[in-house]
Amino acid sequence: MVEVVTLGCRINSYESEILKEKLANIDNLIIINTCAVTGEAERQCRQTIRKLRRENPNAKIIVTGCAAQIAPHKFAQMPEVDLILGNKEKAEIEKYLNTEINEKTIVGDIFKYDDYDHYLITGFEGRQRAFVQIQQGCNHRCSYCIVPYARGNSRSVPINKILIQIRELLNQGFQEICLTGVDICSYKIDKEAYRNSFSILVQTILEEIPELPSLQFGSLDPAALDGKFIALVGKCSQIYPHFHLSIQSGDNEILKKMRRRHTREDVINLCRKIREVRPNATFGADFICGFPTETEEQFNNTVNLVKEAGINKLHVFPYSERSGTVAASMPQLPVEIRKERAKRLRLEGESIDE
Repeated sequence: MVEVVTLGCRINSYESEILKEKLANIDNLIIINTCAVTGEAERQCRQTIRKLRRENPNAKIIVTGCAAQIAPHKFAQMPEVDLILGNKEKAEIEKYLNTEINEKTIVGDIFKYDDYDHYLITGFEGRQRAFVQIQQGCNHRCSYCIVPYARGNSRSVPINKILIQIRELLNQGFQEICLTGVDICSYKIDKEAYRNSFSILVQTILEEIPELPSLQFGSLDPAALDGKFIALVGKCSQIYPHFHLSIQSGDNEILKKMRRRHTREDVINLCRKIREVRPNATFGADFICGFPTETEEQFNNTVNLVKEAGINKLHVFPYSERSGTVAASMPQLPVEIRKERAKRLRLEGESIDE
């Protein structure tokens, strides 16, 4: 039986399930689906590979995912690795297993792909909630983020395929469906759509599959949620009333340097408007502490935002330089300050939760 080790985000979890189903009959094969969101995540990928090789000296080890896409040369230098596949090649993994190849590294230019294969899965091993991937890639270029260079530009899964996938998972007994992707709020009905169509997708799912008990969402972009989405939250009880926002900072100047498209006021107003139509709504958020040039006052603006918006489920990360991003060339704060601020923000979130 194939072993798939998943590191990183929900998209990797979804794609790992695809790999498990595709390769279920292959033995002595280990696939590491890597993450590249930070330099530390990449280091952990290499550590995991070495551990798996020690424990499985005779297995074939394939490294794929975002770290493999961005830094294939680093994995090519590891004697523990037999084959490196990029994110596009991951979707075609059978081709590389069934063909005699002489190359150790097969990683194409992710920006040359306008589309990608969508594979129907039948379940999620060991989970009560199922993820449904609705899009891939990102067209934004936040100054700290390497993900677009690992996933390419935004491409959306056709609505009919999303509906088929959700129905299949419901038939398998899943009661909770979570829409996921790199930037789900950028979902487009078709390539020619002038505006993003995330709200239209949500409405279509709820109208076409009224028996769906719980519709949930991965990380949401505060700048992209419109009045139509808020109205749906108010009238559709199937929408689970917890919303995880990609905020990153509560200071407007830092948000500009991050190249985010929202302000702290946008976040506060969004949370208020959602609570007006759904009083039991709760909020989570991602935050980066110690971003380059962040002052103590700017950090305190983030702490205050958490209080003002009533956000009580915090994913907090000390800023980590990522080679190849704009932020990596900015004046950096000492690592100790980054970690200390992250700890303080986590404690703030815990106090709100209480």
